[in-house]
Amino acid sequence: MTHVKTPSDLRVRAIAGIAMIAGALGALLAGGGALWLLMVVIALFMMAEWSDLHGIDPKAKRLGQYILSVPLAIMAPIAAGSDPFSLGLLVGAAFFAVIVTRRRALAIGTLYCGLPVFALVLIRDQPHGIVLTLWTLALVWATDIGAYFAGRTIGGPKLAPVISPNKTWAGLIGGVAFAGLFGAVMHVRYGLPLRLALATPLLAVLAQGGDLYESWLKRRAGVKDSGNILPGHGGLMDRLDGLVPVAPIAALLVMWPSLVQALGA
Repeated sequence: MTHVKTPSDLRVRAIAGIAMIAGALGALLAGGGALWLLMVVIALFMMAEWSDLHGIDPKAKRLGQYILSVPLAIMAPIAAGSDPFSLGLLVGAAFFAVIVTRRRALAIGTLYCGLPVFALVLIRDQPHGIVLTLWTLALVWATDIGAYFAGRTIGGPKLAPVISPNKTWAGLIGGVAFAGLFGAVMHVRYGLPLRLALATPLLAVLAQGGDLYESWLKRRAGVKDSGNILPGHGGLMDRLDGLVPVAPIAALLVMWPSLVQALGA
């Protein structure tokens, strides 16, 4: 039987969502160290949820968290930060995870949970890093908000009924449109580079793809939510599934001029 959300459920969900956004913005404004610390905590919880969705036993799950914690620690501003060494160590940690545990899912989970952290640390370290990081985070929020209201208001054909019965094509279009509008506002109001503003709708599609991928993982595992840590929202993966694919691509787009210059030198 389908669970119908009551006004009380929606109220709890809204309050929790506002609290999460406020926490993220507070960490962003507090500095790179605060943002890094928040992301490390989130990534380790996500690794636990990832392991549960893949049926990994508790001992291997803890080992996976320990392995992930090494490159995450090196990403601290007082350590290597966003240096390529941190990225190399993350990839090495993924190889180490599969060699030690013989579980490919733990290697994939190391990258799934660790890459967004590296990407956001890298973006935050750039000139105008606060604006760029805000754009990366908020475009995902805008996509979710636009998709939610368009889906509920318009309805219509389902986007992927087998994987996520509640998602509609109207929701996808609404999410992309609202994210695109947000990108345009960021360009006009805060000087977001035009290439990033133009890429925002495409990243919104990617965010929805990340959402569908996590829905597929949950359906395969036979669970409704990835966890129960967030009131009204389920697990951290349930809230950050769109950010996982968006953050690395956003970092690549942010760094694109530097990469082209380095390759041409």
